[in-house]
Amino acid sequence: MRMVIGLPKEIKNHENRVGLTPANVLMLTQAGHSVRVQSSAGEGSGFSDEEYVASGATIVADGASAWDAQMVVKVKEPQPSEYGYFKEGMLLYTYLHLAAEPALTKALMEKGVSAVAYETVQLSDRSLPLLAPMSEVAGRRAVNVASTFLEKHHGGKGILLSGVPGTARAHVVIVGAGVAGLSAARMAYGLGARVTILDVNLTRLRYIDDTYHDIQTLYSNEYNLAEVVKSADVLISTILIPGTKAPKIVKEYMVASMSKGSIVIDVAIDQGGSVESIDRITSHDNPVYEKHGVLHYSVANMPGATPRTSTFALTNATSAYLLALANHGVLACKENPALLLGLNTHKGKLTYKAVADALGMTYTEISSLF
Repeated sequence: MRMVIGLPKEIKNHENRVGLTPANVLMLTQAGHSVRVQSSAGEGSGFSDEEYVASGATIVADGASAWDAQMVVKVKEPQPSEYGYFKEGMLLYTYLHLAAEPALTKALMEKGVSAVAYETVQLSDRSLPLLAPMSEVAGRRAVNVASTFLEKHHGGKGILLSGVPGTARAHVVIVGAGVAGLSAARMAYGLGARVTILDVNLTRLRYIDDTYHDIQTLYSNEYNLAEVVKSADVLISTILIPGTKAPKIVKEYMVASMSKGSIVIDVAIDQGGSVESIDRITSHDNPVYEKHGVLHYSVANMPGATPRTSTFALTNATSAYLLALANHGVLACKENPALLLGLNTHKGKLTYKAVADALGMTYTEISSLF
């Protein structure tokens, strides 16, 4: 089949990533598909319109023209101003995080969009191949953010992560030893901070202990977490459950016990967040606010600050599934168990159970719709 694929420019605050690189466009056009790229869609990631044209794309003037396609490829969830572009039978391939987006969920269902969410594509070993690259970026960026906002002129306590000889290192506490957590731990460890990481997966903790002898590992329970948070200069929470809202693992009283000028970073805020004291999503324009004397960072598109790295990392992972969807449409999901788990809405139904449970909506088993 020949698919018309649209690439709109991202319109979320400071979102400079793009869903397709010129290399992806070349792959699609060589397979016989047609790609419409909104003018300047790739500019934030360093890709010119001319590069897309050279790869076989057609440049269109506005978002409406890019959305006028059989399949639309994005990075972030559609914004309310884009809901009007939805149409029956459209295939949407992007991050969605629907458990935190009831209005978007309803709009996708009402218009009959087949929406494949990057974050719920899942392999048989339970890994999330399309979420992993952005988790790697977000975990590393969390430590860079912490280093910046610990500086006094940013409202922090005025300490250096690594310290210097004769002074104490900053204590970085990381909740969750998954992809984002381990990425944060590696970054903080490499910068010379004192690092503690908590998880309930003892196999994962053994791996970290064997690999990074100076990183303290702790079994994650409320008692251990409350105790270690008291001495944290930086608290990074990375807890995420595929498809559903993140549980509030870090309680407000724990954050209140931290010393003034410390910082809390919630990497999973786009999935509802796992820190109880975080009550809002922030943006790259105004990324932190103070509560209990502690800085809170809750930007929902952390990787958007490093768009070129993030775009390459993301599209490296998404391209194989992209080609399957372009070649076979939504039926590609039926043939691929991992991709089938990515299908969140189809034919007006909500087809991912964790999202349905989180939103209190009706779940429909996807096999009944093919």
